[in-house]
Amino acid sequence: MMIPVRCFTCGTVIGEHWDEFKARARDGDEDPADVLDDLGVTRACCRRMMVSHKDLVDVVSPYQ
Repeated sequence: MMIPVRCFTCGTVIGEHWDEFKARARDGDEDPADVLDDLGVTRACCRRMMVSHKDLVDVVSPYQ
């Protein structure tokens, strides 16, 4: 889950791509730029949000 769901700059919904981006790019299997291209995230502001995002859900609620 990506919070916030929208890009701060342009308001485009990018949260729907977060799980796939994290699974493919954060594990080091693929280049993050190539993953974002495949997902259709083309705007620079949205790409910055995806690459620089840090999941805090596990930190905020460690008990599931």
